[in-house]
Amino acid sequence: MGDSAKSDKAPKPVKFWDGVKVEFKKITWPNKKDLLNQSIAVAAISIVVGAIIAVLDLVLQYGVDFLTTFSM
Repeated sequence: MGDSAKSDKAPKPVKFWDGVKVEFKKITWPNKKDLLNQSIAVAAISIVVGAIIAVLDLVLQYGVDFLTTFSM
C-alpha cells in the first residue's frame, strides 16, 4: 500500500507542456468564411435575445407599476 503512494507523483511541467503542444496540433481552426458566418450568427442572436429581454422588462415594469398604483 505504501509503495503506491510513492508512484503517484505530480506530472513534471515539461511533460505537461509537451501534452499541450500535442493537443494544440489537433485543433482545427475555422476558415475566414466560417468565422464570419459564426460571428454574424452570434451578433444576431445577441440582438434578438436583448430585444426579448427589453420587451419583457418593459411589460413587467408596467405590470408592477399598475399593481403598485392600483387602489381600491
